[in-house]
Amino acid sequence: MEKNEYNIVGVMSGTSLDGIDLVWAKFYLGHSWQFKIVCAETMAYSQDWQKKLSGLVLNSVEELDLIDAAYTEYLAGVIKSFIQKNDIGCLDAVCSHGHTALHQPEKQLTFQIGNRPELAQILKETVVCDFRVQDVALGGQGAPLVPIGDKLLFSEYDYCLNLGGFANISTEINNQRIAYDICPVNIVLNHYVRQLGFDFDDGGRIASTGTVNVQLLEQLNALRFYKESPPKSLGLEWVNQVIFPLIDSFKSETHDVLKTLVEHIAIQIASEITSKQAARVLITGGGAYHKYLIERLGTLSNHQLVIPENNLVEFKEALIFGLLGVLKLRGEVNCLQSVTGASKNHSSGQVYLP
Repeated sequence: MEKNEYNIVGVMSGTSLDGIDLVWAKFYLGHSWQFKIVCAETMAYSQDWQKKLSGLVLNSVEELDLIDAAYTEYLAGVIKSFIQKNDIGCLDAVCSHGHTALHQPEKQLTFQIGNRPELAQILKETVVCDFRVQDVALGGQGAPLVPIGDKLLFSEYDYCLNLGGFANISTEINNQRIAYDICPVNIVLNHYVRQLGFDFDDGGRIASTGTVNVQLLEQLNALRFYKESPPKSLGLEWVNQVIFPLIDSFKSETHDVLKTLVEHIAIQIASEITSKQAARVLITGGGAYHKYLIERLGTLSNHQLVIPENNLVEFKEALIFGLLGVLKLRGEVNCLQSVTGASKNHSSGQVYLP
């Protein structure tokens, strides 16, 4: 008989490099999927790991293999500490995204470090991980993967908007889930605010004091990616090759760069949530705390912007990767063709036994 309750630890490391998000969650299947977050925590990266992870695309294949091994061991230690600290027993699985090192789906390439079988061996727990590779092999973007969770757990919202390293959105159109990356968010905002000695712009206070560089804003909004149709996804390589050189060529003050970026982000997001009238938009991810960005988005759109309780804002992606792992264990679809552009719906991920 199929189980209908699962005890899971979900693990996510995003491109904004805030740290490793861990969530202990229970999933229940009745008429629909329900969940309960028991506890959650973000384990901040050391400066050494932040530096390593921010420069992954610059490494050779051989160097990446060494970093992968070291990161898998490090990740196992972080997860083990979380399990012990919270006295978590009888787990069905640890479901981990890993950390994206390379993402070039047009070359059929995506690689997340921290997804080695050693993870299960060190933890002595069943591990479900490496969710993107199969989708790319099937011709998909390998991203975004969270929308299946939006569909199953948050169907009462017209749009689910995540403001992490990148903004991504999912919605239902003609009974099909559609989702894609919109634009960079924290990956660029945090990069520039660090030049002022801060890890992030608290509430957007610094950005709000700047002046919009109209010429830079126009060039950002004119980038080719924004004219492409979904499915589409973004990676650190694109930011390094396109966004940073463009912004740096203007030699603007950091306050002005931040304000211009916020305006750019708000414009791009607002343009993607126009198909439904008076829509309810669930906003999660670190960018949900950027009050100035939310204010600008509210001004540019006429929708109900819903920011949920903090655990969901901060840990929704880790929670949903937990659900992806559950679906994989059940042999059920956890990756949608309509979202990624793969040749079919499929059940993605690797299952490693201890």
